[in-house]
Amino acid sequence: MTEGRLRTFVALADTGSVRAAAARLYVTESAVSAAVAALARDLDVPLVQRVGRGVRLTPAGTVYAAYARRVLGLLEQGRAAARGAADPARGPLRLAAVTTAADQVLPALLASFRARWPEVDLALEVGPRRHVWRSLAAHEADLVLAGRPPGDLAATVLALRPNELVVVGAPDLAAGFALPSTPWVMREPGSGTRATAEAYLAEHDVAPPRLVLGSNGAVVAGAAAGLGVALISRDAVGGELRAGRLVVIDSPGTPLDRPWHAVAGPAPTATTRLFVQHLLQAPHWTAPPRPSRQ
Repeated sequence: MTEGRLRTFVALADTGSVRAAAARLYVTESAVSAAVAALARDLDVPLVQRVGRGVRLTPAGTVYAAYARRVLGLLEQGRAAARGAADPARGPLRLAAVTTAADQVLPALLASFRARWPEVDLALEVGPRRHVWRSLAAHEADLVLAGRPPGDLAATVLALRPNELVVVGAPDLAAGFALPSTPWVMREPGSGTRATAEAYLAEHDVAPPRLVLGSNGAVVAGAAAGLGVALISRDAVGGELRAGRLVVIDSPGTPLDRPWHAVAGPAPTATTRLFVQHLLQAPHWTAPPRPSRQ
């Protein structure tokens, strides 16, 4: 069992085909098939099965893929920790962020951090809430910027930033806003903001018409075009509010306080802490309160 075989198997699990895994890894399809077959022999269980002209994971393969991702993540995290311990200013830093944080909060931070620490090996992954927390759990990210971490995740909150969720709409639509009947535009399922909006409507026992749009940008544009109102981070609509294309609507119980969290695993690397120190010098970011002693 080698790291190369694990990477090949995870690529196959992620892409769903030998051809796509080979393209991702820049190897031949026969090399992918041989590596997965060798791994299956090592484990003495079948990991994939033929389905027509393609393959799919067996139940054993599905279970093993989750462990393989964590093993590979730990190996990368170990490399990052060792390199960061030797010289934090030259270590790697794998960031993961939800879309709004990546669009509105991170760019200025990354630019100033890069200017100060140009030799840090930065990588940024952007995805929905469930994806970024899965990356942290699998040791595939060193630091996540998102909302509150799941309660069952082994995590260390290193910094907080205020984040208000407001209901916004085009001025004409806002003038006639009625919570039970005015249409809403929303992110796709899996988005943290979508989940919060659905919980907000359920809490107020209303079911207005809904239009699902696939990104923050589409939601903002749809709201500005009058397609519906949206519950969204104030950070994401600052320009539209200043230009008058959107207005904040006085909807019951809003704004909602959903602070941004900068979250690492139980043992943050030295380079991760270097970035967090920089982040805490930026406006609005603060260290989390220390737990009170009983």
